[in-house]
Amino acid sequence: MSDDKNATCNEQAFDQFFKSHAKLLRNYIYYKFGDMQQAEDIVQDTFIKLWNNCSNVTLDKAKSYVYTVATNLGISVVRHQKVKFKYKDYIINRRNDTNNESPEFIAIEKEYMEQLKSAIAALPERQREVFLLSRIDKKTYKEIAELSGVSVKAIEKLMHKALVALRKKIGNV
Repeated sequence: MSDDKNATCNEQAFDQFFKSHAKLLRNYIYYKFGDMQQAEDIVQDTFIKLWNNCSNVTLDKAKSYVYTVATNLGISVVRHQKVKFKYKDYIINRRNDTNNESPEFIAIEKEYMEQLKSAIAALPERQREVFLLSRIDKKTYKEIAELSGVSVKAIEKLMHKALVALRKKIGNV
């Protein structure tokens, strides 16, 4: 790939870039806007835009480009419809048929999970995004800061605020 300008237009390079970034981009958009189907559509549209503009976006700028485009597409969608955050794909459901716990324990656990979902949904968008990227995707504060375009200190503060809010609502997280 001698010509950086056209590297993004190289199908193999583009495919590799897609495979290494699409899932995290989808999760990022999901955490930011709260709708998994919408996030998948936005990621697909974003990579189509990248491909259509591949001659104008160098491979080293492609990551920043897709995050900016995806975020802007998400903002546009949110302006047209209000979206409620859904967690069904990120809360691990225990399989009741193989569970040896008592019915009381299962009921308490289910109630706790509902409280947790509700508490996470009630977090401000940025706190929710940082919390889920850290706790679900296991991203470091440095990685989250790079994705969000802010300092690690800002991420630490957002995470601290999220944890304080969650502890107030449901106890230790």
